[in-house]
Amino acid sequence: MHHPRFRRPTLRLARARLVTATAALLLLPIAFSARAISFWGDEAEPTPARPAAPQPAAPADAAQLDAPTVTLPNFAALARRLSPEVVNISTTITPASGPQFRSPFGGGPEGDPFHEFWEPFEKHFRRGFKQRSLGSGFIIDRSGTILTNNHVVENADEIVVRLSNQKEFKATVVGRDSKTDVAVIKIEAGEELNAVTLGDSDKLEVGEWVMAIGNPFGLENTITAGIVSGKSRFIGQGSYDDFIQTDAAINPGNSGGPLVNVRGEVVGINSAIFSRTGGNIGIGFAIPINLVKELLPQLREKGKVVRGWLGVYIQKVTPEIAESLGVPDPQGALVADLMRDSPAAKGGLQVGDVIVEFDGQPINESNDLPLLVARTTVGKKVKVKIIRRGDEKMLTVEVGELKDEEVAASSGKAEDFGLSVQNLTPEIAESIGVDPETRGVVVVGVEPGSAADEAGLRRGDVVLEVNREPVETLAAYKKALENAAGKKNLLFLVRRGDNTIFLAVKPGK
Repeated sequence: MHHPRFRRPTLRLARARLVTATAALLLLPIAFSARAISFWGDEAEPTPARPAAPQPAAPADAAQLDAPTVTLPNFAALARRLSPEVVNISTTITPASGPQFRSPFGGGPEGDPFHEFWEPFEKHFRRGFKQRSLGSGFIIDRSGTILTNNHVVENADEIVVRLSNQKEFKATVVGRDSKTDVAVIKIEAGEELNAVTLGDSDKLEVGEWVMAIGNPFGLENTITAGIVSGKSRFIGQGSYDDFIQTDAAINPGNSGGPLVNVRGEVVGINSAIFSRTGGNIGIGFAIPINLVKELLPQLREKGKVVRGWLGVYIQKVTPEIAESLGVPDPQGALVADLMRDSPAAKGGLQVGDVIVEFDGQPINESNDLPLLVARTTVGKKVKVKIIRRGDEKMLTVEVGELKDEEVAASSGKAEDFGLSVQNLTPEIAESIGVDPETRGVVVVGVEPGSAADEAGLRRGDVVLEVNREPVETLAAYKKALENAAGKKNLLFLVRRGDNTIFLAVKPGK
């Protein structure tokens, strides 16, 4: 991370206030003397007596005037206690294929006079330019184990940790997890260190006071405070998003630092900000510490995290899709596609199933499923409750191990019919990047502003089903539309590139 130069604040604001105050003092006599000025011809009017201010009636009960006492947290005491447990992390990265030095004359072959001149410079610069970045972390045990963000230490050739007493130590990586942006590093300080207390992020409430500690823009031991603005935020970083949102100021360099509650317990790792300028605008995000505590044993023992895997592509259940599928409420995770030979396929899950419960845990939002599956022990047989064609069913699935595949969440815009289709030929399939053996009809035109357009259908989409009826030919497509006449929603199963998604079309619009 490169940080802009920090400029010393100017005194313009203070000077402006001084000028304003002086002007106000000069104007005061003029304002009061204006009341004594009169003009010839004006009759002097007696100054009316000012009526006495009415006295408030005494309340029947004096206790009614007592205001509730609000006690703010003592951030000063928290800062003194926790600052020694927060560290500055600086890293050095040498790009494998970074900018290389090139002489302005191209170097020339051996024997060329310019070759001998530029060769020493080329040898020096050929290694590439080093990149340096700064971040934060915090000590979690007295032996020198430190938690931080993965993006702070990823690909680093050298990691240097500086304590609050300015002592520096080189650190080694114990374990990293890019999917949750968590990393564990270790230093050998030769002495026992102060360590933080890890709290319970599940007990956090929106509106609760929190404090962030870190090194924004390289400014060490910076303390900012605010409240918890939201929980369980999905910000598009990955399938395992579950962030705490806070308005405590978080800026570049704060990454990896702790988010602390008023009891001095770490409840999160500061990780990201939402900003159009690169600076804090009051929307920061932290990784819940309970999620980190689940990963810690694996990161320490294996250096990585092993996760459960189902092998399904899922999407959100909208009200329109819920009505089309006979689901009582727009909840759960809709199975849009299955990976071949995956645990889900072997367990009997089908495209169009809505997963409403996994291993006894309800699935309210589609984003809940990847987190629950990831936390499940590999090889465990779990009960999965689904709704299929309006009926509840219970299946048993043996959870596999996530490797290169990921549980993906695909979402189709399903809001609201100007649609032109034709039979899909192997030649067309190849041209649009679809398996030539795919059977369906291809979308060749979408009328702008139509119901199909509003539903998210695109030119090049391959329609596989309409209201759960396969449409392998144009005739089958037309027949499916006839059978669906009068329905409020048409549920399309669409193949788009390598993904399969459901889209709900409102033909009445």
